Amino acid sequence: MTSPRLRTTLLVLPALVPVVAVVGAALTSAALLSLGLTPLVGQPRLSLDAYRATAADLGPGIGVSLGIAAASTAVATVVGLCLALAATAAVRRSRVLGGLAALTIPIPHLVGAAAMGLLLADAGFLSRLLGVDPASWPALVGGRWWVAVVAEYAWKESAFIALVVAGVLASRTASYGETAALLGAGRWARLRHVTLPLAAPALGATAAVSFVYTLGSYEVAALLGRSYPEPLPVLSYRLFTSIDLAARPQAAAVAVITAGLATVVVLLALRALRRLAAEQ
Repeated sequence: MTSPRLRTTLLVLPALVPVVAVVGAALTSAALLSLGLTPLVGQPRLSLDAYRATAADLGPGIGVSLGIAAASTAVATVVGLCLALAATAAVRRSRVLGGLAALTIPIPHLVGAAAMGLLLADAGFLSRLLGVDPASWPALVGGRWWVAVVAEYAWKESAFIALVVAGVLASRTASYGETAALLGAGRWARLRHVTLPLAAPALGATAAVSFVYTLGSYEVAALLGRSYPEPLPVLSYRLFTSIDLAARPQAAAVAVITAGLATVVVLLALRALRRLAAEQ
């Protein structure tokens, strides 16, 4: 008889091995290209020239990327938790609200970015609905604070978070909540001591997934954001599609740094989730 951990590992392997092979090959190729070991032209030579060439843009790019990911993930987590609580409530209208929120999941981010631009632009639907002159409308699209970008990611990722957390709460909250109610716990006490602790692992895991996805996504920031500073994915894509082949190693260097940041976030999230599971 195999142990439960070994059995779980064997069940995950068919899906894990192809993903690790594809991602590992891509990261290895990008790392070798960024270090000058697989150049498109010239002789292979170990060098950090690609990292030096992008050093001026890396600092602002890292700050913008982390800021967008943190802000959108924070908003999506709060909204997603509220939607999950509404979806698992006994009120019929709340269930309808949760179902409508889940309809946003199949919509691609590219379509969502276009819709958000049409909604929040200075001559968009919202400004016309409120009767505000375009000259007086704040710069929500392409402005200083990346409002439209954060709004689009928060809108899309909140539905994903709500779906996962609602699934966890729907299967576990009822029995624990009824037991707490029989022991005299009020509504807010049940929310604080029963619902939120049960939702915390799923909420933390989905927030980490949302953060990493936002950190590595480029299409929304490219459509709705400023031209400078560029988030890391936008910078990498621009360099990769440049007509100058010498910029390809620079694009690979930015991609490697982005992957490194995402890896650090995943490791920190796993550590926090393990600590949370141990406390429970």
